[in-house]
Amino acid sequence: MATTKIWAIKDSLSRVVNYAKNPEKTIFSDLKQVLKYAENDEKTINKNEKIMYVTGVNCNERTAYKEMIAVQNRFDKTTGNVAYHAYQSFKTGEVLPELAHKIGVELAEKMWSEYQVVVATHFNTGTYHNHFVINSVNMFTGKKFNCNKGAYYHFRELSDELCKEYGLTVIEKPTGKTPRSIYFAEKRGEPTKYNVIRQAIDETMEMCINYGQFKKIMIKKGYIINDDYNRKYPTIRSINDKKAVRMYHLGEQYLPKNIANKVEHNPYYYQNRYMEFIHPKKKKQKYKVYKYKGKFKDISKISGIDVLFLLLFHLLGLLPKRENYQPLSPEMKQEVRKIERYSNEIRLIVSKKLKKTEDVKDYISQTEEDIEDVTNLRQKYRNKLRNCTDDKLMQEYKEKRNECTTILNKYRKNLKTANYILEDTPKVKEVIKIERKMKRLEKLDITKVKQKNKNLIR
Repeated sequence: MATTKIWAIKDSLSRVVNYAKNPEKTIFSDLKQVLKYAENDEKTINKNEKIMYVTGVNCNERTAYKEMIAVQNRFDKTTGNVAYHAYQSFKTGEVLPELAHKIGVELAEKMWSEYQVVVATHFNTGTYHNHFVINSVNMFTGKKFNCNKGAYYHFRELSDELCKEYGLTVIEKPTGKTPRSIYFAEKRGEPTKYNVIRQAIDETMEMCINYGQFKKIMIKKGYIINDDYNRKYPTIRSINDKKAVRMYHLGEQYLPKNIANKVEHNPYYYQNRYMEFIHPKKKKQKYKVYKYKGKFKDISKISGIDVLFLLLFHLLGLLPKRENYQPLSPEMKQEVRKIERYSNEIRLIVSKKLKKTEDVKDYISQTEEDIEDVTNLRQKYRNKLRNCTDDKLMQEYKEKRNECTTILNKYRKNLKTANYILEDTPKVKEVIKIERKMKRLEKLDITKVKQKNKNLIR
């Protein structure tokens, strides 16, 4: 399965001037820059085999820029769209680099038989993908390549045909664009927004027997599905997120009709899972005595960032430790990934007795001064070592220099953690607010159910 895309590379005097003034903002703005990107050694060399996967179609890859410019000058077509940049990205683990490059070259020969093309296979993003840099001017007629919707669809069709030919999977009926970030996330193991939503949907589909139950569980998990028949595309979003995601971006199996079809074929005993999730039985928790005595629901009345982070750990189910506990909101669930970072922050807060953000800022200023002092001291010992000839003194200076390095590493680590505290505090406050709101809603639902049961008994 390969995704494809084409876009224009434009060139003008103002663009080149802007590039000269500020290259960081206009990288790859002209033909030479995009060729340089495509042929980047670090991205195109397989470090194990020491082979570079760059091929020129109708040109030599080493002199591609000069050859393309020569064609443009010959036909006086040096303005406007000077080139086109395209890519073909393969699913992680489905193709080897040699085959990816072979498919890319064949695709370029079929798609641009009368144009100069440089094909480069990259390995730097976690999945194999081909870059195509195409001269916009036909080398025989001088006509410019017409990159319209038809050209894009033809490019995708040729790519799919080659994937079928080499036994790779193909999206038979694509209903929308498949983001390349999906492939990259699989390689890096990084959770993305789409992956978090998919995980929530997968878990929910194993807990219900009809689509109505599915939507109720998703709401309880913190997601709103808008699949009104008047809408062209059904969407899903977190209740605390303003921007919704079109469900076809998640994949064919995550469309409402396919979800409904799947859950309706679930075994009947899944109904029990639904009831347990919607109306959980509350277990009495035995709280141990920690630094702050009393119930954690009252902890927000105490001021201090130390209390703020303790409350975060409580809402994550880690203080006190609770088995099979899951936070309610999607935002709080994602904070589990940063648990090690938060642990370092709370240790520093408690050890240095930091109560307010002003205390953290003062600590940062003091630490920066300490780092500067120790750095200067270490430099003095380094200077003494340069002119020292006494072995005993040299050993003493080295020990003191290494001691300064150890102290510096500790200071720098604490400084980094302190800066994280300032960065994370607003986020922690917002996540705690969202989680507590979800808990209030859950209690309200349980109260309504109990009242309904009492009315039925009467």
